[in-house]
Amino acid sequence: MSFVILNLQQATFDCTYGRGCEGLCCRNGRPIVYPNEAARINVNLQRLLPVLRPEARAIVEKEGYVCGRRKGGQPMVRVAAGWCVFFNQGCVLHRLGAEEQDPLLYKPWVCAVFPISRDARGPWYVRQKGLFGEVWDLPCLEPAATTVRASESLGAELALVERYQRSIEPAAGEIRCAGEDTGEARQATNTFPQKGDEGEKSQGRR
Repeated sequence: MSFVILNLQQATFDCTYGRGCEGLCCRNGRPIVYPNEAARINVNLQRLLPVLRPEARAIVEKEGYVCGRRKGGQPMVRVAAGWCVFFNQGCVLHRLGAEEQDPLLYKPWVCAVFPISRDARGPWYVRQKGLFGEVWDLPCLEPAATTVRASESLGAELALVERYQRSIEPAAGEIRCAGEDTGEARQATNTFPQKGDEGEKSQGRR
């Protein structure tokens, strides 16, 4: 890996969805959705509708999957019956991407790279309780909850962040996290999550 994440060697993280966690990160999850992400979802919406929860499908068909709330100028995903509309025994966007050998393909950026985050002007870091005033009370962010190193469990997320870094620093020989945070995030994503968005976004790892 050719870029730096502040606490990568010390951080622990193990997504236990299906192994004790019911998807807490998706409860009341309202990730922001960027235009190019919305375009990918829109193209595949008819594939997604049949696998949504009935109450989620009803609201998506009537009002769409984004609500009137906005964050950073971008629309946010709706919630139905207390859960992200794309949650149905796991993230349906994740499953759709997995069918195409890329589980992160259709997920909003803030979900795809969780728990990796970044301050507006600071370095990348793995979110952990007790670090930088973390306020999202998820068991998976408790460092003592597992001995699994984030460096081992977050391979896909780290690769996605690295692709973002390469896209904004194409001439850099060694990518580090102190660079300016402007530019394209990945092939079809044009930003990254900011600290403080907790409670209005969903991880949706599974």
